[in-house]
Amino acid sequence: MTAIPKLARFNNNVLSKYQIYNSIFITLPFDTINNTGVLLPLFHTICEKGFQDGKNPTEIIATFFNKYQENPSEDEKNDLLFRFIQYIERQVVLFDAIEDAAFPIINNMDGIGTLRNSKETAFLNDKKEDLKRHLEEFKVRVVLTAHPTQFYPGSVLGIITDLDKAIRNDDLLLIKKLLAQLGKTPFYKKKKPTPFDEAVSLIWYLENVFYHSVSKIYNYIQDNIYDGKPIDNEIIDLGFWPGGDRDGNPFVTTQITLDVAERLRQTILRNYYRDVRRLKRRFTFDGVQEILTRVEKRLYKHVIRSYEKINFSQKILLEELYEARTIIEKEHQSLFIEELNDFINKVRIFGFHFATLDIRQDSRVHHKAFTQIVTDLLTTGDTTFPKNYHSLSEEEQIEVLSLVKGNIDPSILSDEMSVSTIESIYALKTIQQRNGERGANRYIISNNQSALNVMQTFAMLNLCGFENELPVDIIPLFETVDDLENASNVMRILYSNHAYRYHLTKRKNKQTVMLGFSDGTKDGGYLMANWGIFKAKEALTKISREFDVEVIFFDGRGGPPARGGGKTHQFYASLGPTIEDKEIQLTIQGQTISSNFGTEESSQFNLEQLLSSGIKNEMFTKDQLNEHHRKLMEDMAATSYKTYIDFKNHPQFLPYLEQMSTLKYYAKTNIGSRPSKRSTSDSLDFASLRAIPFVGSWSQLKQNVPGFFGVGTALKKYEDAGRFDEIVEFYNASDFFKTLLENSMMSLKKSFFGLTQYMADDPVFGEFWKLIYEEYKTTKRLLLKLAGYQELMEDFPVGKASIEIREKIVLPLLTIQQYALKQIQELQKTDPDSKEIEVFEKMVMRSLFGNINASRNSA
Repeated sequence: MTAIPKLARFNNNVLSKYQIYNSIFITLPFDTINNTGVLLPLFHTICEKGFQDGKNPTEIIATFFNKYQENPSEDEKNDLLFRFIQYIERQVVLFDAIEDAAFPIINNMDGIGTLRNSKETAFLNDKKEDLKRHLEEFKVRVVLTAHPTQFYPGSVLGIITDLDKAIRNDDLLLIKKLLAQLGKTPFYKKKKPTPFDEAVSLIWYLENVFYHSVSKIYNYIQDNIYDGKPIDNEIIDLGFWPGGDRDGNPFVTTQITLDVAERLRQTILRNYYRDVRRLKRRFTFDGVQEILTRVEKRLYKHVIRSYEKINFSQKILLEELYEARTIIEKEHQSLFIEELNDFINKVRIFGFHFATLDIRQDSRVHHKAFTQIVTDLLTTGDTTFPKNYHSLSEEEQIEVLSLVKGNIDPSILSDEMSVSTIESIYALKTIQQRNGERGANRYIISNNQSALNVMQTFAMLNLCGFENELPVDIIPLFETVDDLENASNVMRILYSNHAYRYHLTKRKNKQTVMLGFSDGTKDGGYLMANWGIFKAKEALTKISREFDVEVIFFDGRGGPPARGGGKTHQFYASLGPTIEDKEIQLTIQGQTISSNFGTEESSQFNLEQLLSSGIKNEMFTKDQLNEHHRKLMEDMAATSYKTYIDFKNHPQFLPYLEQMSTLKYYAKTNIGSRPSKRSTSDSLDFASLRAIPFVGSWSQLKQNVPGFFGVGTALKKYEDAGRFDEIVEFYNASDFFKTLLENSMMSLKKSFFGLTQYMADDPVFGEFWKLIYEEYKTTKRLLLKLAGYQELMEDFPVGKASIEIREKIVLPLLTIQQYALKQIQELQKTDPDSKEIEVFEKMVMRSLFGNINASRNSA
């Protein structure tokens, strides 16, 4: 039987089903939506035709009302547009659920990039022992973050899960009921979530998805690569940021950090409790039943209550389970032992912590807090620091900080930030006592600019009474182009410091370094950010090997390519021998969590892709850039950087974002707990602007500037010089360069300049809009020429089809959003006190959600 092509499977199982279920959906009667389902397809057609005819959003909406409504009042018009928004939001949910349900049908769960495929390739090439050795050390760490790039309340997530199941079973009656439920369920959050709320919603994924998919992968490796023998490596680690990420989030308190850690502990114990109850039905044998009953009672006790003193641990639980396993092996012919082994593996992987809660803070906050701590200690006559500490040079301060020890009392400190910084370290200690060391053993310093930033954190940790060795990894995060260039110099100073180097020997000679794609792109543009990170990794690998330290790279990645997303596993598979790759660590957030890890199948598939990319890079391919390729990349990055910086410095750059985009509405959406900018000033300052609203605002405009601007100019330089064939050769020879540009294609595919074509005639911003559009056209033309394609993403038909359907679903939403923005601009000129401004601002805000959610396949 001939295999059905992937695109045909997508069309049959996603597109066709969406058309069927959507036709049911639009006929359902909802409380506030009369005739909306009938009118929306008509409005959709008017939007498509209107943009084809070169009309602007205001004209398109006027055409619709003239054609299909009899003299509606302004209130009636606005009411219908709000109902359209409600409908489209739910169409996006329906499409998500259908795509989730079809995931295992569309994707070959045993195909290229899966563990089965990697195992078979290794065995065929007589590399079984090499693969085993590699997996003894190699790890993938996915870190869930609550950055606000997706808006679904928990109630909607639950409906998506139920819809997914109903669609798989073709249960039409249940699907109809769930669609009706969806129509009546509010999407809008009346107030911002707290960091604890964000943690609870992400713990849902840990409990319902990762708990099963991670252990399944581990069991497969143990059974099929290690022949059932134990592995001394978890292979997949989970990390967690909500509740521990203090960077720019004043709402993360010490109590919230402790509460989130406790919630993580109780959730994993609840999962263990359920599993033990299931095991008791299997192991009804003498000796084993008693152990499991004892374990069950203990787990139950710790699930229902949060005890002040903890007398139960991963070690104690494993000892009980090992005892049970010995009895089963010796006395009961190993009956059902695979089920017990599965549970033992879960306890070994997830411990009593479930996911490691990372603490993160900005270096500038640390510097200020630490300076005050020293001043306060000196004021009390404490001799920890020399009296002239503040006037010492940076080198002398580092020397002092390497010797600092103590047990500081936060109550003696005069500054609120100093108190909360020290309290967060004491919280970390408490979490380790309750959840085990892996509960919280990483401290990340964002915006890290110097070795002093790291040593101040090192000293603060050592001032909090840790006995002997410090059980915490200090992780500098380098983000801007300048900081990336300076990263290896910072690490050289740290590695040369006797106390810090001794600390690393106690941390298995491993140093984790985090690199920020989002802020790198915002700061230096797409090519320079990616090339800057690549070069920083090479330099950090070299300096770390020189000092006999194994560097581990932790990538701060977002969903869209502009924030380091895109085809992530291909990116990791393309790194060469000049970059250390014993571990893959990356953040996953927003729509990346729901699209790549939202179901057991998608989570298993994408975790396996990441594992396999590390295996491939280590064992099968070494895609090393030659000298000529490096020169080409260096030159293109420099050209792109200059183009992007000139663009960023354009006098219209910030006013355009502020007046023509949705930027200022991100702060009002109640999507995330964190403010949309770091500073509290009313004026827009580029440096304090967060990467998420920055990239998101370009995405809402359908201009996606951070994912391509400067790429076209860099390529055109070679076309103009008659050297384009060199770039073609580079593209075909290097997976790194190819993946980089393919991800940029994804940004272009999601751009639609017809939406904002009207801005070309704007007296203030017309020339600026044309500047962006010209770079888009140049980039698109040259990327197609380079790849030999007729259309963008030609080699990725399913991803292309998914994007096209999603973009089609939200086209009316984008039209409404642009119309509302235009109305606001007009009213601010003619009647700045008009109450209508508030109505249109609400329309802009509400239309943000559906657009954000629809772009989940940017991951």
